[in-house]
Amino acid sequence: MAAQTFSKGRGAQSSQASTRFNIAAREADGDWQDVHDCVDGPVEKLRTTVTVEHPKAILSFNASPDVPFDRSINAYRGCEHGCIYCFARPTHAFHDLSPGLDFETKLFAKPDAARLLRETLAKPSYRPAPIAMGTNTDPYQPIEADYLITRQVLETCLEVRHPVTITTKSDRVLQDLDLLAELARHNLTWVGISVTSLDPQLSRLLEPRAASPAKRLAALGRLVDAGVPCHVSIAPVIPSITDCYIEGILAEAAKFGVSAATWIIVRLPHEVAPLFREWLQTHFPDRAGKVMATIQSIRGGRDNDPRFGMRMKPEGVWADLFRRRFAIAMRRHAMSRPEVKLDCTRFRRPSTDGQLSLL
Repeated sequence: MAAQTFSKGRGAQSSQASTRFNIAAREADGDWQDVHDCVDGPVEKLRTTVTVEHPKAILSFNASPDVPFDRSINAYRGCEHGCIYCFARPTHAFHDLSPGLDFETKLFAKPDAARLLRETLAKPSYRPAPIAMGTNTDPYQPIEADYLITRQVLETCLEVRHPVTITTKSDRVLQDLDLLAELARHNLTWVGISVTSLDPQLSRLLEPRAASPAKRLAALGRLVDAGVPCHVSIAPVIPSITDCYIEGILAEAAKFGVSAATWIIVRLPHEVAPLFREWLQTHFPDRAGKVMATIQSIRGGRDNDPRFGMRMKPEGVWADLFRRRFAIAMRRHAMSRPEVKLDCTRFRRPSTDGQLSLL
């Protein structure tokens, strides 16, 4: 389908519909657009809308060998950060919405999250293990300032002494520094902040509504000073777009006292691949072919390798080069991989009436 006019401040270049679920695609007609602009003026700027939803459960379990956790909470669906490479974009297609601009502008909030979590933790059959937040969409995207769902979940975890990890691209995580510091005091939390480049202009193209790289690095420093275990995550590394910043990001993070780091190569599942190609042609047409050829070389000739156990394991000479560069830079700054060993023995099962169990 034809792309919409590029919307400044958004990551996707269009509202490409998914073809996996037979969602009807609408194509803009050029003649109609000319008449509309003359009579009614330009199309109104895209606005963010939030729909409140009330799921029956908030804790999701998985058995994937690709991730180091077996349970997670996603307080929001969709993400206003608008990261063009976000692997969560295809989830919007399940709801007849575009993984493109709809994913960034039509958001869903789950204000019952803390209550639902309490109900799950109160079940006699529940056994504690770290809960991961930020695994799909960012728990500190802009609307968290209004809904405070992430904060409420952290308050519940602190109350019942349940371990929880955070992954974010936002310095808004500092709004909950009081809770995170207290959780850290009991060895109940770990925070990862993703930094993809050191160029604010590039970041505005890649992640238009996420915090600037400087703010994310400064947030890591604040976490370190507060005694909150944290690491810098170079995620994702995009060949010929962001890989040149690997060494620089680790060097800057080390200046803030960060001693742990990870990296993840870009993934382009389902509708993310065409959206990413469209973005490349808009912003980097001179190297679009090289970028995609490199990505395919580390994914067995495909845009994405969906196999369990292989999704997070790039292969080939380019992947080996990135690994060596990362390892050398880590040694240079005395950094290591994060070892998240949180304490599950302090868990105190809540009762459904809001009181903690005496057992």
